[in-house]
Amino acid sequence: MVRVYFTANLERHLSCPEATVAGASVREALDAVFETQQQLKGYVLDDQSRLRQHMVIFVDGKTIVDRVHLSDAVSPDSEIYVMQALSGG
Repeated sequence: MVRVYFTANLERHLSCPEATVAGASVREALDAVFETQQQLKGYVLDDQSRLRQHMVIFVDGKTIVDRVHLSDAVSPDSEIYVMQALSGG
């Protein structure tokens, strides 16, 4: 099962504990999390279900490539980290 983690800065806005879900892609894993945490979806995805501009997702330590369809593959032992992207100087 894929493990999905959300950073503490998201926790300030709503409850988003670590989740263990099934899925073969980032999209499938996140959709499984959003089934039980509906409000979290609006923080992570925009109204077109694409990754919001200020968010970043890592799978097993690497940034995902597909920010639109979230089709990057995951394995049963993958770890997905969802966090707000930092910018500025």
